[in-house]
Amino acid sequence: MPRYMVERTFPDGLNVPVDATGAEALSKIVQANSEQGVTWVHSYVSGDKTRTFCIYDAPTPEAIRQVAERNGLPVNSITEVSVLAPYFYH
Repeated sequence: MPRYMVERTFPDGLNVPVDATGAEALSKIVQANSEQGVTWVHSYVSGDKTRTFCIYDAPTPEAIRQVAERNGLPVNSITEVSVLAPYFYH
């Protein structure tokens, strides 16, 4: 399955409560994603919390756009990526 990086902008900042409310909100996103075959791997959040860089496994960029719309999340860009690790053998 292809892997993608999704960049998002949150002008007012991203605020996910670190409690049951936040856990429930994220669980709903994961559930909606799974209905389209999209897996949220992890995300990086900028220091000012206005941008995220999210890694997804998904069948297509369009599947990511569809679940983002369903989840009420912005999408600035979607880029197909692969892993480059500094620890490899040749």
